[in-house]
Amino acid sequence: MKCLLVESYIYLALGWYLKRLPFSNVAPSLGLQMDETTYLPMPNREKELLKISQAIRIMNRYTFWESQCLVQAFAAMKMLEKRGIESTLYLGTAREENGKLIAHAWLRSGPYIVTGFEGKDKFTIVGKFAKKIGGKDCGENST
Repeated sequence: MKCLLVESYIYLALGWYLKRLPFSNVAPSLGLQMDETTYLPMPNREKELLKISQAIRIMNRYTFWESQCLVQAFAAMKMLEKRGIESTLYLGTAREENGKLIAHAWLRSGPYIVTGFEGKDKFTIVGKFAKKIGGKDCGENST
């Protein structure tokens, strides 16, 4: 678990860096836009997904930079990609009671929400990116 914690800290730093870039530059690396990966369970990967989720939540408390939902989703996506596990990044918006627009991001792999599960149900999905492994993604052409 110690190695996973160090890895998640590094990927949270990468996520923070990616968040600071123009989204149009980052989007192509996130996978197929407005597509999703499968919802089928992956029983042989469930423990691994749980450990990655826990590592991200734990190390999020120790970063000296902002590591909220989008940063966590970027980090987890990269960690899953490294392990050959597909995921879908969701971007959502909602309005607070005072009318202020708020945003949220979460990451799903199979039926499991890896990051951002807190309050995700009150957000309307406005974007999603499927990081498929072994298939076409990232805007590749099928020619």
